[in-house]
Amino acid sequence: MPTPTPKPTTTRTDLTFRSADTHCAAWLYSPAPDTVSGRLPPVIVMAHGLGAVKDMRLDAFATRFCTAGYACLVFDYRHFGESGGEPRQLLDIDKQLDDWRAAIGFARSLDSVDGRQLILWGSSFSGGHVLALSAEDSGVRAVMSQCPFTDGLASVLAVNPISSLQVTLLSLLDIAGSWFGAQPLLLNTASSPFTAGLMTAADAMPGYLALVPEQSSFVNKVAARIGLNILRYYPGRKVKDIHVPVLFCICQKDSVAPARQTRRYAQQARLGEILELDLGHFDIYSGPAFEQVVERQLAFLSRHIPLHNNC
Repeated sequence: MPTPTPKPTTTRTDLTFRSADTHCAAWLYSPAPDTVSGRLPPVIVMAHGLGAVKDMRLDAFATRFCTAGYACLVFDYRHFGESGGEPRQLLDIDKQLDDWRAAIGFARSLDSVDGRQLILWGSSFSGGHVLALSAEDSGVRAVMSQCPFTDGLASVLAVNPISSLQVTLLSLLDIAGSWFGAQPLLLNTASSPFTAGLMTAADAMPGYLALVPEQSSFVNKVAARIGLNILRYYPGRKVKDIHVPVLFCICQKDSVAPARQTRRYAQQARLGEILELDLGHFDIYSGPAFEQVVERQLAFLSRHIPLHNNC
């Protein structure tokens, strides 16, 4: 007799939702009905970090969460990946926060999930976004923030001075051009040491580009203006206003989001849990480090948003 085909444990559906005057592309991961005993699953809203898109290993995290019984809504920001928005590669902090708000609202509207049991998951730059958003949204039930960007000045100072000077000059030119309607002046998101790029540590370019799968829509470029705008962003300062459990996954060898400053903010969280890892910023996405982190994140979910309490 032929071997029966095993039933899939998760399904992934392509969706879009509105954000301002365009759309954001998203994946909805849905667990098998027997995983959640016929109840609506909690939902984790997820997006990537600086200039990255959802197929850069977010599918790996979402698959693991979904297999355990949690639905996941994973999206690309406007101006990036499969989402709409012109000009392309425009990294605007306020717009990205609005995209998160739109994604959260969309997740809550879905009939297939329990929108009252909503969790935010962010990594790197979006690790900062989820801290800022959970401080303002009382309906968020838990937060997972890995290798998070928490302090604009600390991250800028982590870049070598030669690269910082080049980025500052390009940022000024891009901002000036935007006043006259010029197309954005682009620079590398990750680049080699001592060149013009937002991340130029020795591990940045190989670590960042290793996340990109074949045939991805990813472009290693962003509008240069973010190089100065990043200095005004301090999501770590919002931590003290978060009233739900937060898991901070801090990479001790982080070359992008310095661990020391993040640790200081994390210690201010009312219900914070800190996982310290002897890793670099990009190690957390694959291999044994990924397995270690995702298991700890699943344990965090099991403690704070257990599936048997979902009703």
